[in-house]
Amino acid sequence: MIKTAIVGITGYTGEELLKILSEHPNVKISGLYGRSSSKERDLKEIYPHFGHLHLKIKPLDAKQIGNECDVAFLALPHAVAFEVVPSLLETGIKVIDLSADFRLKDSEVYEKWYGVKHTAKKCICKAVYGLSELNTEEVKKALLIANPGCYPTTVILGCAPAIKNCFADLKRIVIDSKSGVSGSGRKNAQEYFKNEHPNFKAYKIAGGHRHIPEIEQELSILSGENVTISFTPHIIPLERGMLSAIYLDVKKQAPVSLIIDKYREFYKGREFIKILDENVMPSVRDVLDTNYCEISMKLDKRTNRLIIISVIDNLLKGASGQAVQNMNLMFGLPETTGLL
Repeated sequence: MIKTAIVGITGYTGEELLKILSEHPNVKISGLYGRSSSKERDLKEIYPHFGHLHLKIKPLDAKQIGNECDVAFLALPHAVAFEVVPSLLETGIKVIDLSADFRLKDSEVYEKWYGVKHTAKKCICKAVYGLSELNTEEVKKALLIANPGCYPTTVILGCAPAIKNCFADLKRIVIDSKSGVSGSGRKNAQEYFKNEHPNFKAYKIAGGHRHIPEIEQELSILSGENVTISFTPHIIPLERGMLSAIYLDVKKQAPVSLIIDKYREFYKGREFIKILDENVMPSVRDVLDTNYCEISMKLDKRTNRLIIISVIDNLLKGASGQAVQNMNLMFGLPETTGLL
């Protein structure tokens, strides 16, 4: 059994990790830890529906986690995880970080976009970007996983085959994404449902969203050249679910049937990627409560533009489900274990 710890359980991602790991056939939850906890608390005080697990939330202690666990999941806010990761790695355990603290390979880029000084720069080079379908072999050998963001997951998975097969003009990538309110965290979601619901709005437009450098970094790695995107996120009146519409100018003439075949070839054998037929468009409802990413596309011949639709459950494939998928690979299990 893989002995696991979850650090930070009061947010959406911590709760989803509890759901998945408590039913995972190869996992024992050895400890729950709160960053701000000064004394032990019963889990059922926060989540009565998990009372049957008989677990306590303990104060954060890296040495104790290292002694008791094989892997720690960090469901902590951005700019907090890098305070914890070095101490955990020193104990010799594996770490899967769900924040953005180790996703960006350049600490100066991180500091620019997140507005804080990165205090664990030496760990950045140890981190593997945990998009399982693209970095499988690296994930298997990793000690530290930087679990991808939800928007980047939809976009990178949606773009990767087109970029690798040189279908896309990399100078004109436009992304229009919609997320359920859980994508902004539990506190913001509670405020939304209290004061705004139902509402549908764009936010952080014109290059203001922190996921932009993450998407550009990974698309640049895929293409071998610098990629700049235009990205507009929106909040939709749902709790969970995410849809990205990606617009790529086509530089290589090809029927959409050929492009779809190339996508299926690229993701062959990857259980959690579904490439749909041209006339079947995925919707958020199709992937809720699953770890799947569904992708479809159409070619607008009038504008010579490929329009890709990519959907996920932002709390699963966009966060906790993907984290467990990475753990499975790190410990030599089929990546689908506990996730179907």
